[in-house]
Amino acid sequence: MSANRIRTILEMIKFEHSVFALPFALTGAMLAARYAVIPATAAGLPSWRQILWIVVAMVGARSWAMTLNRIIDLRYDRENPRTRMRALATGALSVGYAWFFAAAAGVVLVIAAWQLNPLAFKLSPVALAVLFLYSYTKRFTSWSHLVLGLCLGMSPAAAWIAVAGSLDWRMLILCGAVTLWVGGFDVLYACQDIEFDKSAGLFSVPKRFGVARALAIARSMHVVMIALLAWLAWSFHLPWPAWAGIAVVGALLAYEHSLVSPNDLSRMNAA
Repeated sequence: MSANRIRTILEMIKFEHSVFALPFALTGAMLAARYAVIPATAAGLPSWRQILWIVVAMVGARSWAMTLNRIIDLRYDRENPRTRMRALATGALSVGYAWFFAAAAGVVLVIAAWQLNPLAFKLSPVALAVLFLYSYTKRFTSWSHLVLGLCLGMSPAAAWIAVAGSLDWRMLILCGAVTLWVGGFDVLYACQDIEFDKSAGLFSVPKRFGVARALAIARSMHVVMIALLAWLAWSFHLPWPAWAGIAVVGALLAYEHSLVSPNDLSRMNAA
């Protein structure tokens, strides 16, 4: 692997955005360490070893998913004015190299899961399959945004399993919140591609319902997300900083939605 090709593929998949998934995974790990029955955990915190392998697993999972998405969507990336300058679309990176990188990322995820515990290892193929299938959902359902949300929404449950070796049903509340968070902003983002989706025969919420209703649906997703976070805090009897954090999240989401309107999507990237 040459340094230039590695740099190119990391730029293509926005490798630095891996950090967006980590807070949710680490929240799941912290909750597991504090509230699951795991005698090996000291002082209510996950071990540094567990944190290391959770981070490695998350980076591997996202790299696998993003690279496959670029491979599977190559035809559309070449046709879409917004994406036609991506590395695979321009030929700056070969499809064969991208497949190799995706396979390596998948192996990294499986190894990290193996290092954590048997249940995490057994479930790692399920995670790889869900991440793989997402790229095809835009071809047959308008709700692919929620499938994308699920890809990230699995992370808190996966991290709980990584620490505890089992799953508490309350983690599904946080999974639902993350799914709606990602799904909501993906609906916003898809408003930029509504004309291309129509011409390419792809499905999306904005294409099906129009931009105005799509923005309303995204807002509704984020309102329900805040409600789920409140339910999570209540179910674990979390102290006041958790509630303060939820209030901050709510304020930030309200600001996000104030930046866009059906007649003005110019600040979509800021949102």
